[in-house]
Amino acid sequence: MSSITTLALCISAIPLAWAQHDALTLPASTVSAQAREQGSAPSGLSLDQPVSTGSRLDLTVRETPASVSVADRSVIEARGAVNTQDVINGMTGINASANPGYGGFVSYRGFTQNQITQLYNGINLGYSSATRPVDAWQIDRVELLGGPSSFLHGAGAVGGSINYISKLASREEQVLEGRLRYGRFDESELSLGFNQALADIGNSQHFLRLDLSRGDSNGYIDRNQRETGSLALSLLSDLTPNLSHTLALEYLEDREDSPYWGTPVLNTGGSSMKIDKRRRFENYNVGDGRYEQRVRWLRSITDYQWSPASSLRNTLYYYDAQRDYRNLENYRYNADNSLVERSGAYLQRHDQNVLGNRLELQHHHQLFGLASQWAAGLDYSRMRQTLHPQAGDAFDSVDPGQFDPGRFDDVPGMDVGLQKQRRHEIDTRALFLENHLQLTERLALLSGLRYDHLQMEVTNYGAVTPTSPAFFERRWEPLSGRIGLLYELTPTANLYAQYSTSADLPAGSLASATYSNVGLFDLSKGEQWEVGSKFDFLDGRAAATLALYQIVRRDFAARDSNDPNLTVQAGQQTSRGIELAGRLQVTPALLVEANYAYVDAEYDEFNEAVDGVSVARKGNRPINVPDSVANLWLSYSLSPVWEIGTDVRHVDSVYADNANTLKAPSYTLYGAFTRYRVDKRTTVTARLRNLTDEIYAKQAYGEQYYMGAPRSVDVSLDLRF
Repeated sequence: MSSITTLALCISAIPLAWAQHDALTLPASTVSAQAREQGSAPSGLSLDQPVSTGSRLDLTVRETPASVSVADRSVIEARGAVNTQDVINGMTGINASANPGYGGFVSYRGFTQNQITQLYNGINLGYSSATRPVDAWQIDRVELLGGPSSFLHGAGAVGGSINYISKLASREEQVLEGRLRYGRFDESELSLGFNQALADIGNSQHFLRLDLSRGDSNGYIDRNQRETGSLALSLLSDLTPNLSHTLALEYLEDREDSPYWGTPVLNTGGSSMKIDKRRRFENYNVGDGRYEQRVRWLRSITDYQWSPASSLRNTLYYYDAQRDYRNLENYRYNADNSLVERSGAYLQRHDQNVLGNRLELQHHHQLFGLASQWAAGLDYSRMRQTLHPQAGDAFDSVDPGQFDPGRFDDVPGMDVGLQKQRRHEIDTRALFLENHLQLTERLALLSGLRYDHLQMEVTNYGAVTPTSPAFFERRWEPLSGRIGLLYELTPTANLYAQYSTSADLPAGSLASATYSNVGLFDLSKGEQWEVGSKFDFLDGRAAATLALYQIVRRDFAARDSNDPNLTVQAGQQTSRGIELAGRLQVTPALLVEANYAYVDAEYDEFNEAVDGVSVARKGNRPINVPDSVANLWLSYSLSPVWEIGTDVRHVDSVYADNANTLKAPSYTLYGAFTRYRVDKRTTVTARLRNLTDEIYAKQAYGEQYYMGAPRSVDVSLDLRF
């Protein structure tokens, strides 16, 4: 944590500058604070809060003709989320996990990996390895948009978009808050945050926010320790009544010693994946395995309200990250399950940075006598990434219960150190336009269109071959859009229908794609039809949303089930599904919330090469896509100071290979909590997770089973002044 401490001291010396202003919208942090002070039950289904991920027009969840879910700060705290993965796993239809190689793995609406765009404050980093979970303390809210959204966030996002929105300075005069948490496996968290109004300078007002968090854990797998740390500083300045600016800086650290990559499954002759429960916590990585990540963010946000009907926002941003891997990643049992064969040594470094600027204009006026809202803008970014991959093959065979993990340098060929192999540079230029037109008192039309110009250049520093030239470049110019109708049945109930398209990157991520991935590929195309409804009932004590959809994705590259580092060309995939979410305030003391998603996802066309032979996978389900995902929460206030609750999560079985011959079983997790409010500023919460100590796979690939956490308990102390 010394680097975070040093950074904090450096940042404190930055001159007071500018900050964000929105004259029309109360900041989300203020809303959350008021909800906590008033003691209202936090809910993950609030239809009248504005969302930025579903539209650039500041529409509410109810006004957006699409499936939109929101987890604001009060929900994050009420459900005890430790990191962003915990947050999104509570959202409708999401199944997420975070083994080191797939740090931001998400399955949603039948799609996975880079087919789901993960944004940070609306910024697309274009690489799933950059979306590893971060401490939930830094997050103000998370928003989820279902289905294609290239028209909003750029190429990709055929399955949906997730937007992680950081805490920023707000106009609250003074807030001081903190958390101390400790649990099983020595899992600890120390977090602090404050928001402070500064002395006025002339006619300008300034507000400062600082957040710090530190997490440690010995891990539920042997020899797997993790440390995380984060620092965020933002300065908000109202320079004039119409002009304001936000300067926001963030620094994140993440380090794992001997990372856990999965547990080998037994050779049983059946399709169901099973592990040796006696080896449940065994770690087959080398003793000095390592994963490290250091991330720096800088954002400069300027808001100008030049008239009551028109506003302008400019966001200048810079992202810089370094990720290091040094691990032995693949394990499998021999034929009689007496030995574990270890292979897949991998040494890698990612040096990634993104520099970009987004200019957005909003305008409200009359069009043909009808109320109309416009959003238009320009988006530019340049992403550079240098890769240093070094891979090894078989290493050794060990007794699964008693072995020397060895050193990484003991693996043949792994003592040569980092060697630069490829440099990727991707320029993105985009023009976007969106409109909301009130056709009648009850009927509204929402439309959007985006043009992207993608320029990719790859320099190869390794051996030059026909499939790995010294240099190559590609250019794509996708056009994507959405059109949706929303009809208001009553002031509290509506129906909607929408059609949207996507332009998907051919290999999922241009940040690491090789010539064989993208050299001859055009962009993948996707389209979605969706209908749904959003409504309140029982005098506002209940709310629900319903969405039915079909997504078709064509001409894409799928991950090779035998080698996760390679992709294979596929033809077409179709996903059809239904999503339901609801809340019911049964009594003033009892709140029930639930969501459920079912998806029928299958390949319509897909021929996979197996030992040089083309094998049809038509009708098969994609890897790690469950049919159903469901969540349920119940909370009950025993008295003004005591609250208890329980939660249930169910995830259906998933396939671990394209042939659909290996299946990880379904699982159900139960949890419970007790919360005591010592006074209006102090709360103590005890939380039990995985109550039945279920053994389950959060993710499955090849012949490995990435196991979720066992039963654990933690206690947290929350303070707010």
